[in-house]
Amino acid sequence: MKNDIMMREEGLYGGHGDHPGVRGNTTQLKDIRKKLPLRVLSQADWEHWVTKGFVIIRNAAPPEKVEPVVSMLWEFQEMDPGRPETWHIRDRRPHRMTELNGAGMVEVYNHQSLWDIRQLPRIYDVFVDIWDREDLWVALDRANLSPPNAEARRANRTKGFIHFDIDPSQRPLPVSVQGILSLKKQGGKIGGFQCVPGVFAEIETWWDKQPPGSNPFKPDVTGYDIVNCDMEPGDLLLFNSLLAHGVRPNISEHDVRMAQYVSMFPADYENERLRDDRIRVWREQGTPAGDGFPGDPRNYEATHYPVATLDSLGRKLLGLDPWK
Repeated sequence: MKNDIMMREEGLYGGHGDHPGVRGNTTQLKDIRKKLPLRVLSQADWEHWVTKGFVIIRNAAPPEKVEPVVSMLWEFQEMDPGRPETWHIRDRRPHRMTELNGAGMVEVYNHQSLWDIRQLPRIYDVFVDIWDREDLWVALDRANLSPPNAEARRANRTKGFIHFDIDPSQRPLPVSVQGILSLKKQGGKIGGFQCVPGVFAEIETWWDKQPPGSNPFKPDVTGYDIVNCDMEPGDLLLFNSLLAHGVRPNISEHDVRMAQYVSMFPADYENERLRDDRIRVWREQGTPAGDGFPGDPRNYEATHYPVATLDSLGRKLLGLDPWK
């Protein structure tokens, strides 16, 4: 059955962060009653996912797949890992989502190393577990490189921002999942992912309790516990888009935080507009549509790297080939 992929007039996806999912009379991810056997997640992982809104899969990607992404990000950002004085550059193009300015976003979407992560059967199988279906597409997302934040360190600013990437005031509630693959150690002074499971537990009624004029994308989480997540290279964190979340600043002195954003959603092969745009982004090494993606004014990908080679799984995850 054709999925009704979230779309807006000015973009191909819906949601503040343009994270693809499905809308309409669709079962919420936490309410799925499994029909397929779990492939990667344990039963305890599944229970944590549906009750807390996130789950961490340890060693989801092996070092031989992680390290090429790390090397590429240093090169792409024109930084030298052995020379910290090269680590701090301004965003080459401002984000329309202003909270992303200075957040370490790397405008690279199509490199072979990114696709080698996306095509890993273990990564794909995690999302099969989450969606309880095999016909998926992978989001064409980017990566992150966050050097130490000396200003935050001097101010002893350890708290990060909390936000939603979707609109929790919408009814029915959006259905979407997001993922972060850790490329370097995250946690402690290095900072990293943080979230508010208490709000997720009340998400069906939470918005109705907010005062008039509240911003649905910037929730007031006063009184709720904020959970900080530690991750090692190769760990994959998945979170329900209905989970309020954010990032703690990197207040270390010498450590860089790196991550690749990886998520999948139900394929919609008959949606030619969306499918054609996805194939264009891959083939032309371009930038996806959406407020969160300003792109790279240098056009570094297309001028320095070949078009990524896709295996049989990757071709289906992009939309070149249909799922049977």
